[in-house]
Amino acid sequence: MCADGRSRCSLMTLASIALALVWAFGLASGVALAAEATSLAPTAAVGGAEWTPPPYPRVSLSTCYEVDPEWPQRPDNVHWGRTPGIAVDNQDQVWVFTRAYPPVQVYTTGGKFVRAWGDELVTMTPKGLGSHQIEIDGRGHVWLVDAPGNVVMECTPEGKLLRTLGTRGEAGCDATHFDRPTDVAIAPDGQIFVTDGYGNARVVHFDARGKFVKAWGKLGIGPGEFSIPHSIVLDSKGRIYVADRNNARVQVFDQNGRFLDQWQNLLVPWGLWISPEDEIWVCGSSPMGWREEDANLSCPPKDQLFMKFDTTGRLLQLWTAPKGADGEEKPGELNWVHGIALDSQGNVYLGDIMGERAQKFVRQK
Repeated sequence: MCADGRSRCSLMTLASIALALVWAFGLASGVALAAEATSLAPTAAVGGAEWTPPPYPRVSLSTCYEVDPEWPQRPDNVHWGRTPGIAVDNQDQVWVFTRAYPPVQVYTTGGKFVRAWGDELVTMTPKGLGSHQIEIDGRGHVWLVDAPGNVVMECTPEGKLLRTLGTRGEAGCDATHFDRPTDVAIAPDGQIFVTDGYGNARVVHFDARGKFVKAWGKLGIGPGEFSIPHSIVLDSKGRIYVADRNNARVQVFDQNGRFLDQWQNLLVPWGLWISPEDEIWVCGSSPMGWREEDANLSCPPKDQLFMKFDTTGRLLQLWTAPKGADGEEKPGELNWVHGIALDSQGNVYLGDIMGERAQKFVRQK
């Protein structure tokens, strides 16, 4: 058949061999893919032979967290409601600010109850106490933000009221009034910055004596404008970071209120906390759009997470947690996470609104 054209015959033979090889390779690849798809089995047959996966290193290069379901050991007469505020002091004591009596509760990182106070300080509303945020300054003084009471209070660690900013029971937008303030940050030199808040859309600056200095911001979406400035922290260089919640961004300012930067398309920020090393932690939900029924963005949130950033806005770490169902939350689930703080070992403490609790997430080494 090939006597009159050996070269043509050779080419046809080579083509046949090539097609056979392609077919064989495709068959083997298909078997390999099938084996990978069923890799729950310890071995898989590939071309008639047994294949065992290599000993993959079972080491995660990501920092992981596990909830401590036994934290804290809360006494029977100490109650929890919606829990918006969490702080950790320089003794690694965890301060919980909850919408129940007593509103201020202190625990060790191991979960032992230390003390509680504040029954007469926080405004009672039809939906419960007006607890919103709690911060500890460099002297160990405790600052409480009472949103519906329109006041920010400085207290001793034992609960003695030292001074009050704002006018209790009166809303306004001037040097002596807030309208549902949300958070407070205190500089090392005693300068005070308040996010004000739900009714107003501004940051208010007071000096160390509590004298009004200035305010900046208005309702809007532009740089330096706010839609629920919800939390605030200062870094070691005096820069101010504001969780602009409805605008789904963190804004950065100097202490004169000059806009420096904004971090967008990352999350809907609810709570901020900053470490001594200027690591900025944020809790909230991933970005989402407004729904027709929403009064505030992300209420309810679609998911729950916390993140760590450097001062330039570079994301350093991300952790997500399952969102719990209302009234059916399990340990390790979050439901409207609102406040965040860390201890010296890197464990994360988070406060829930709908979950009505604080939880400790233990950093895995």
